[in-house]
Amino acid sequence: MEVLEIKLRNYQKKNRSDLMISSYENILVAVDGSKGSNAAFQKSLHIAKRNNSTLHIVNVIDTSMVTTIPGYEDSLLKEYTKFAEDLLQAHKTIAESFGVININLILEYGSPKAIIPKAIVEKVNADLIVCGANGLNALERFLVGSVSKHIVQSAICDVLVVRPDKNMEYNNEQIL
Repeated sequence: MEVLEIKLRNYQKKNRSDLMISSYENILVAVDGSKGSNAAFQKSLHIAKRNNSTLHIVNVIDTSMVTTIPGYEDSLLKEYTKFAEDLLQAHKTIAESFGVININLILEYGSPKAIIPKAIVEKVNADLIVCGANGLNALERFLVGSVSKHIVQSAICDVLVVRPDKNMEYNNEQIL
């Protein structure tokens, strides 16, 4: 029996990436106010509470979407920033009322596709990203691409993509 235990321990040390993590310590959830991100947030609350994890709630303001017309750039960025700050605070309030104890809010600027799966994951040492499946049609996916698809393809940790229930409205009252 001792030989088997030693072999198993050696296998686990060598093949850590092959083993499924049974609990998560740092969960990163991307929120943007969409039905998909609200469904992901709802799922992340349950995972964080069950594992007593730190929940990192992130919003990335896509700076490529901010117009480059002089005079409007600053005011649009201020509006996006205010919306994102309010969104993050609302999600924190919901997470606290749900019983999640460790909550970290992150607001970044840039491309969500590039920042979320690598830089933010490394910054918070995330072992799970939870994101919503997009609701884009084929043309929109071709033009702007899917953030969730890019996260799945380039993340350095586990990823859970959550699809919203078509029969459910996702607002602050129903997230709980």
